Amino acid sequence: MSLTGRTIRGVLFDIDDTLVDTRTAFAAALAAVAGRFLPELSADRHPELLRLWRADTGGHYRAFTRGEVDFTTQRRARVDQLHEAFGGAVLDDDAFDAWSRRYEETFALAWTAFEDAEGVLRLIRTRGLRTGSLSNALARTQRAKLLATGLADLAPLLVSVETFGVGKPDPRVFLEACRLLGTAPGETVYVGDELDIDARAATAAGLRGVWLDRPGRRRGGVHDEDGAAARADGIVVISGLDELTRCWRRGTDERAPAEDALPPR
Repeated sequence: MSLTGRTIRGVLFDIDDTLVDTRTAFAAALAAVAGRFLPELSADRHPELLRLWRADTGGHYRAFTRGEVDFTTQRRARVDQLHEAFGGAVLDDDAFDAWSRRYEETFALAWTAFEDAEGVLRLIRTRGLRTGSLSNALARTQRAKLLATGLADLAPLLVSVETFGVGKPDPRVFLEACRLLGTAPGETVYVGDELDIDARAATAAGLRGVWLDRPGRRRGGVHDEDGAAARADGIVVISGLDELTRCWRRGTDERAPAEDALPPR
């Protein structure tokens, strides 16, 4: 299934691991805290830290996005899980605060946009479509992230987990993003890197869901990452943002330049 023939007036984007390479920033932040708080863990095991952190097998971050716990509670639960899994000490309040400060400082320094993000955003906007972002993270963090990566003017943050106290996959956040963007759900594309809470949830809310399945970027664990099932259900699956424009191609000529794929202004 593609988006060919559909009237598309706006495109909403997830931020983390969609526009911004958050996985790499996670890796840098976790290596920094491991050097201080998990000194016995060799550097060659740092990728294991990253896999556990991103998989969130305890479901702590998703509990936060459902409004069941606050941000600090989920962060502490994930840190405790990490330390238990890798032989770290139990952290008291002061140590946890120091852990979080070191993590956040290093995390922010490592934010970078994906190479395909700026160009695709600019192309979409030059064709007269509206763009924005919708995230399950805190608004202040995401605004800072977009500013640091030079994307703030291209995809202004519209809705975060704080808007309603819950995040994706709740349909309200998608519909509010469309309202603020000024587009109807059926004429709005939503692009994100998590199949269930991004593409499937957007589709269930009436938007055009697109799953960005970048090579080597899957979280694993409990996450829904069945590309064949997604396609069978009509979800558009792309491996890079530059492929997004092909969803609007007229006909089947894959030799046509990507710039011709978007609707005219």
